[in-house]
Amino acid sequence: MDRAQKEQLVEELGQIFESSGVVVVSKYEGMTVSEMQDLRAKMREAGGSVRVAKNRLAKIALDGKPCASIADYLSGMTVLAYSEDPVAAAKAVQEYSKENSKLEILGGAMGDTALDQAGVKAVAAMPSREELIASIVGCIGAPASNIAGAIGAPASNIASIISTVEEKAA
Repeated sequence: MDRAQKEQLVEELGQIFESSGVVVVSKYEGMTVSEMQDLRAKMREAGGSVRVAKNRLAKIALDGKPCASIADYLSGMTVLAYSEDPVAAAKAVQEYSKENSKLEILGGAMGDTALDQAGVKAVAAMPSREELIASIVGCIGAPASNIAGAIGAPASNIASIISTVEEKAA
């Protein structure tokens, strides 16, 4: 890898660190190529990405970025999982580490907040952006359906009372 390629990689990593809602650092020592491809596929499904980079170059890219606190985790065979959604990458890595013990979560960062292993697990337990939107829409729609039910209820009550009166009269 020549100097120009290294500079380009540092630039790409810098963009990743700036634009990501969450970055999770994990050790992947002992994982096979197929296991790593499986992790990449699960991250794509979740809306995130996985990147393996030289730790030295990643530390250079972290300089001055909000998530610079993850530099301490960059030693050995590490992989970076990231996503714009602040929960997606943490959730996908957490789920995959349950399936594959070779992937060990070291920590991460959400913006300028440093996360240890417990912090990443706590973020993974939070609802995703889509789940939050669905619950908000459900809360907004619930009063409208209650009003429609309340408006329709008296009419059905009157109809049942009239039918009861007709049966008694007959």
